[in-house]
Amino acid sequence: MRLSKLLIPGLAFAAAAGLSLVAAGFAVTAVERSTETGVRRALDDGGYTWAEVTADGLQVLLEGTAPDEATRFSVKSLAGTVVDAARIVDGMDVPPADGLAPPRFSAEILRNDSGISIIGLIPAGSGRAALVKELETLAGSENVADLLETAKYTIPDGWQESMLFAVEALKLLPRAKISVAAGDVSVTAISDSADAKARLEEQLGRTAPPGMRLALDIAAPRPVITPFTLRFLLGPDGAEFDACSAESEESRSRILAAARKAGLQEEADCVIGMGVPSPNWARAAELSIASLAELGGGTVTIANADITLAAAEGTESALFDHVAGELENALPRVFALHAVLPVPETRDAGGIPEFTATLSPEGQVQLRGRLTDAAQRMVADSYAKARFGSDNVHTAARVVADLPADWPVRVLAALEALSYLQRGAVTVTPGNLELRGMSYRKDAPAEIARFLSAKLGEADTYGLDISYEKPPEPKDKPLPPELCEAQLASAQSEAKIAFEPGSATIAAQSTGTMDRIAGVLGRCGPVRLEIQGHTDSQGREAMNQNLSQARAQSVLNELRARRVVTSTFAAKGYGESEPIADNATEDGRESNRRIEFKLIRPAAVEDAADTGNGEEAAESAEDAQETKE
Repeated sequence: MRLSKLLIPGLAFAAAAGLSLVAAGFAVTAVERSTETGVRRALDDGGYTWAEVTADGLQVLLEGTAPDEATRFSVKSLAGTVVDAARIVDGMDVPPADGLAPPRFSAEILRNDSGISIIGLIPAGSGRAALVKELETLAGSENVADLLETAKYTIPDGWQESMLFAVEALKLLPRAKISVAAGDVSVTAISDSADAKARLEEQLGRTAPPGMRLALDIAAPRPVITPFTLRFLLGPDGAEFDACSAESEESRSRILAAARKAGLQEEADCVIGMGVPSPNWARAAELSIASLAELGGGTVTIANADITLAAAEGTESALFDHVAGELENALPRVFALHAVLPVPETRDAGGIPEFTATLSPEGQVQLRGRLTDAAQRMVADSYAKARFGSDNVHTAARVVADLPADWPVRVLAALEALSYLQRGAVTVTPGNLELRGMSYRKDAPAEIARFLSAKLGEADTYGLDISYEKPPEPKDKPLPPELCEAQLASAQSEAKIAFEPGSATIAAQSTGTMDRIAGVLGRCGPVRLEIQGHTDSQGREAMNQNLSQARAQSVLNELRARRVVTSTFAAKGYGESEPIADNATEDGRESNRRIEFKLIRPAAVEDAADTGNGEEAAESAEDAQETKE
């Protein structure tokens, strides 16, 4: 009885403890569920559905794979807005980061009269020391500034070729900026003349590695014109310029406007150049042309600051005196006027002294007329032979006394002027020189006018009647690139280049086709070609790619075996990526198995072609002179 009394309270106490433990368990579970629900909802609302949330008592375990460290931090921060951050256990994983992307390697080379500087980031192991040494060879070790940085990354494809080309280009360009990247070179330079610019563009385009993108911006400075010359003629057949020089666009516009007002009908232009003798050149030209128009005919010649106004024969003396006087008073300072009113020649017993030289289309030259003495005859004969060839000159001039004192100078000037022509004749008389003929150069009249204005005294007048003809095409003129490309395609029209099944060996029956293609390339000029290999879609894509590359290379090797110069050719396989027919049919697959020859075109053409305007692309290529090589 006594034991029962002692046991009952103990059992009651144990029962109470058990009930408390059960109650506590339910309370903890409720807290854990509430915590998980709150954190889960916050993460779902934030878009982090990949994260797993597990509550263990007061601790909150976050698990899952975060895409990066920034996202992992964001998940922890968001969970910390629901529960105390100290309760959060980070069990999330982050995949290992890929290696840092390689930087864009590039270099910029500047060259001028002071030396060469190179700056940029280049791959380590790409031959920095050799590069700097070669630059020092060009400019001297003390004149090269090496500002390059290097980084240890794999050398990108095309980097070495681009840098080697840049150094070769620098050898041709004493003043240039060259920007180099992998497979991409931009050249900005200044040439000495328009002809030098064209030669540089052709040479750089020809030597650039196949597949490299080349942008050219070569400027040609304004020419130095000496003497600075203008020659305007007004006659019964209308008005024209033999020569016209201007120092600016504004000056050219003013001179041409004055000429049109004086009667100029045809299209004309003035060469813009350096060497103008006065800032008032345009004003002097306007006044001189207007005075000639007031006279009604004749010529006006301006050579530097000397102006010769020659009236037409038969002009009234009173009108001539009035116009010449007004012009002389109105001309800007520096300019000097010499006015000439022709008077009829008086014949003596011997007639008017005259010397004539004729140049035939075959290059034969005859000298006739009067010369001052035997010494001058020998000098004129030797001078003509030096200009036209010893076997092409026949001298039949006679020695006459009492010729003008400047006769020898004017005879040699006449022979020099005749050498500008392909055929023609020049006649020298006292006070006048007449040159007639044909030239293959459009600017021949202007050049002859500048020459005669410098050589003849201001008292002399001269006349020019020079026509222009387009030079005949040379018999061995190479095919232009576009025609070359078309003929290469035509060479495969009868029988295309075929290969042994599944191999890169050219089939025996294609020997004739390869011979025709080699013949076409032998007639082509400097041309940059990509030999493209294409396959059908049968087989694995990687296998087709490798096969097309091997076949393109086989064609290149066959051309080399036929002694075709292939230094500007590239072989590239395109696999099955560019079908021209349906691969579902045998005929279609046969068409897709092919070799094509495509021009590597200027970058300006390709960029404009991407916009869908081929005509603007072609014009842009001609204007910008940017080439993709």
